[in-house]
Amino acid sequence: MEDDNIIKLYLQRSQQAVLETKEKYGAYCRAITRNILSNDLDIEECENDTYLAAWNTIPPQIPRKFSVFLGRIARNIALDKHGYNTAKKRNKEFEVILAELEECIAGNDIVESAFEAGEIANVLNQFLYTLDVQSRNVFIKRYWYSASIGDICEQFHMSNSKVKSMLFRTRKKLKFYLEKEGIHL
Repeated sequence: MEDDNIIKLYLQRSQQAVLETKEKYGAYCRAITRNILSNDLDIEECENDTYLAAWNTIPPQIPRKFSVFLGRIARNIALDKHGYNTAKKRNKEFEVILAELEECIAGNDIVESAFEAGEIANVLNQFLYTLDVQSRNVFIKRYWYSASIGDICEQFHMSNSKVKSMLFRTRKKLKFYLEKEGIHL
């Protein structure tokens, strides 16, 4: 079913909307949450919470790109769940991803206030468009979708060392770009 038709089902408050969403985007939502969380029950819970959040959000919101809308919801729910779980256990792969970005992104209090103002999001988007397509896609795959280095190597047909060096150079560029834009760490 096309995304426009699924959204119409949400607007009509038809429960079929959730079933169609799960059929079309269930694997996509699970893949996003699986890259952040390691527990299958948590992944399933986040997937179901994503459908509930979509149900509660449409209407009044009508997403322009349904897959991005669902991906953002799934990712945010998984990040919240990860934060809740960190006192008990950690997903080592996701912790590595966060550690990689620590050198580029400021502390939580600064980041949260900048996100509220929308500044950092705009600057990050501008930065991403300065990158070549391959660097941008690898960066997004790693830091938005939390994909492992191995998965990125496989998807982009690159060696492990090439992916790592590309990410390292891109993080350096990001740090320089943020400082140039007046966002000091």
